[in-house]
Amino acid sequence: MNKGDVLDQISQNLDHKVNRTDIDKVVSEFFNVVADAVSHGDKVTIPGWISFEQVERAAREGRNPATGETLQIPARKAVKVSAGSKLKNAVQG
Repeated sequence: MNKGDVLDQISQNLDHKVNRTDIDKVVSEFFNVVADAVSHGDKVTIPGWISFEQVERAAREGRNPATGETLQIPARKAVKVSAGSKLKNAVQG
């Protein structure tokens, strides 16, 4: 399911009372807010559904799979996304 499919499904679930363009604006703004908060080190949680947080990845040694040569992978920031209990239960059926 891609973004267009999600927007269509939301519109359909709302009996087409909200047009797709407005739904797209809301969904896009939601992710803009999440990205801004996480980039500033805040954790964003939608209880029971999902959470987003910034994590630090330590520097480590890796290998080039083509040559076997070792290389240093620098420390960096990453995003951790965790499923909540409602989402996990939905997957279990």
